[in-house]
Amino acid sequence: MEIKNPASLLFPPLISLLIITSNLISTTDGHDFTIEEASIEEIQRAFTENRLTSRQLVDFYLNRIEELNPLLRSVVEVNPEARDQADVADRERGVNGDRSMVAALGELHGIPVLLKDTIASKDKLNTTAGSYALLGSVVARDAGVVEKLRKGGAVILGKASLTEWYSFRSLGHVPNGWCARAGQGVNPYVPSGNPCGSSSGSAISVAANMVAVSLASETHGSILCPADHNSVVGFKPTVGLTSRAGVIPILPRHDTVG
Repeated sequence: MEIKNPASLLFPPLISLLIITSNLISTTDGHDFTIEEASIEEIQRAFTENRLTSRQLVDFYLNRIEELNPLLRSVVEVNPEARDQADVADRERGVNGDRSMVAALGELHGIPVLLKDTIASKDKLNTTAGSYALLGSVVARDAGVVEKLRKGGAVILGKASLTEWYSFRSLGHVPNGWCARAGQGVNPYVPSGNPCGSSSGSAISVAANMVAVSLASETHGSILCPADHNSVVGFKPTVGLTSRAGVIPILPRHDTVG
């Protein structure tokens, strides 16, 4: 049986949280608005109309992760600086002040983003490919795509799980969506189903409304397959159109970030 709403059927305690959030921000531009299933454009409209702050959005997603991740296991770790980054975005936007700078801030300003745990971030987050072998290692700098996210004012929410080491070190013996640090990732619509890999955590997190957007990477189906299996939209850019600097590689002729 396909589960239409994983939060309401698998996790009933979340219903009250969602109702409270919906009451706080009921409409934007004359349209009903809830954070669940909201697009980036809709979130930005809510920001512009002062019906939502980046801090409220981050708090919502962190609460979702706290409630859902023990079962879905799609997030390796959350960023302890995420709330601070959201506060900075709100100040830059001028939540209660001058709105003249809003158009210049960009579409991702104040939007929380999860990074696949192979995309380096020079902060308090680890970059481990899901393995304990790299836990505590220090990267030299942000990955190219992370640098662009920061310049655009995005909030780095945390690291998404994956099939450990893209499964290339396992000779096919590691199940799709499994890594040592997070455990087995679970398809939120069909818990017994295949979440696919390797970017399973990125897809699961978006599908379960633990974040609006996440970055992943693909060598051979690692974005498209999890997106398909977890019923979300995945974008696989043409190889070379997105920077791969600071991303753990497999095959440079095939790797792409999307």
